[in-house]
Amino acid sequence: MIEIKNLKKVWEDGTSVLEDINLTIEDGDIYALVGRSGAGKSTLLRCINGLTSYQEGSLMVDGCEIKNMKEKELREFRRHVGMIFQQFSLLERETVYQNIALPMQCWKYSKEEIDKKVKSLLELVGLTDKMNVRPRNLSGGQKQRVAVARALTMDPKILLCDEATSALDPKTTNSILDLLMEINQKIGITIVIVTHQMEVVRKACNKACILEHGKIADEGTVKEIFIRQPESLQRLLGEERLQLPQTGHNIQIAHLVNGIQDGEFFGKMSKDLHYVFPILNGQIQEYQGDKMGIFVINVDDEHLEQVEQYLDKKNMNWHELHANMAEKDEEGEE
Repeated sequence: MIEIKNLKKVWEDGTSVLEDINLTIEDGDIYALVGRSGAGKSTLLRCINGLTSYQEGSLMVDGCEIKNMKEKELREFRRHVGMIFQQFSLLERETVYQNIALPMQCWKYSKEEIDKKVKSLLELVGLTDKMNVRPRNLSGGQKQRVAVARALTMDPKILLCDEATSALDPKTTNSILDLLMEINQKIGITIVIVTHQMEVVRKACNKACILEHGKIADEGTVKEIFIRQPESLQRLLGEERLQLPQTGHNIQIAHLVNGIQDGEFFGKMSKDLHYVFPILNGQIQEYQGDKMGIFVINVDDEHLEQVEQYLDKKNMNWHELHANMAEKDEEGEE
């Protein structure tokens, strides 16, 4: 388990990069640290494996405080933390086999142990036939599979991924995410993913934290966040703001729609309330086999209370959007 409490990180020039970070990553989670460039997500990742120090607060992994570890303890700790990067970081002159074997060679494992481990990992990542090939002859996805295998050689309890799919095309990204999910299920490893790609979060992660300007803007299960649609998520998605009517009440409704046709729900709602309301916007988003519907309707003053009570009775997640919300957000960013 990774427990972070009141963590603060300040650069030497006094610039605060992380402030009052509080989150818990359970064993076996696939946890996303999400945010725009400069939000502090990669710095937080490097705090977790001890590559970056922090000035205040606590960061504990399996009950051990990272900042209290001496150099030898920290080296032993990092032995059990795997890490993969956007640029693969493979040795071009070495074969796939040699790249994967490198960490075990550094820790003086026997040739027999290394050979057994490397071959089992090559099978796990689907690259047995590429064992003697050099990186320059591999595709981007194959290179990242080698990097994943190398990160697993020391049987880590935690795997940290820093924008590991950012340089890959969508199809290859999906294959790498499938691999990470398979590894998570097979060996129960905790995976922390730094990303700005929301499709990565939706496909692979069960929990997420949205960082803005070094602070946590929102966190929880991925499903909860996408259903709630907090403003931090909207800003991160960068979706075009709706031109909302200045009259009436603009209600955003988010819910799981597995096996339910949204048209039927809104049609039934209109019929039950004897009230026809306009649907301003609607979309369906996928999340690990689930479908989430996100819709905006406009309700007049006379029917507002009825609509609110109806949505509450149906256990729908909803909140009111304000026509001037976009302007407020833009002013706050300046």
